[in-house]
Amino acid sequence: MNYLWFKAFHIVGVVVWFAGLFYLGRLFVYHAEANERPEPAQSILKEQYALMEKRLYHLITMPGMALTVVMAIALLVAAPDLLKQPWLHAKLGLVGVTLVYHFYCGRLRKKLAAGTCTLTGQQFRWFNEGPTVLLVLIVLLAVFKNQLPTSATAWSTLGLIVAMAAIIQLYARKRRLAREMAEQSSSLASATVPDTEMRGSTS
Repeated sequence: MNYLWFKAFHIVGVVVWFAGLFYLGRLFVYHAEANERPEPAQSILKEQYALMEKRLYHLITMPGMALTVVMAIALLVAAPDLLKQPWLHAKLGLVGVTLVYHFYCGRLRKKLAAGTCTLTGQQFRWFNEGPTVLLVLIVLLAVFKNQLPTSATAWSTLGLIVAMAAIIQLYARKRRLAREMAEQSSSLASATVPDTEMRGSTS
């Protein structure tokens, strides 16, 4: 019975942890793109994103990670034979990569808050795909264990997921370029209006 309780809260921890990682990466994108905004909007947005990132990291992402790890340890204590399974070794390796990603996000958060981060919004968009790939692989290992499918159907499904991620990135880039063009057009229009008014007043 204890094993099932540990497993249930382990799943809850995973959901909370990855939800935090997904949203944190998205905030990084917005934070980096705030540098392209004129003042005073730039300072206001960066301050707000820094506050949101800090709260998300410490109040949601970090507790989710802690609950996931603690319950995983409890599961292994309750069922130590699991450590003999090859699939679990691979899963633990992916969890280790996720932990590195998690703490690197904490480092990036501090750099963004200090204004010393050099990554662009587009780079953060690709960076934000990391948890998705890790989650898919971890779930596949947890479900199929040592019988991980290698058929054409399985690879096609994985390819579809990758294609969807690429399409999302391209769509986001298209929207960003369209917004930049609109802002440039607006700036040009506002710059020509005073010049026109000045010529009209002198005629």
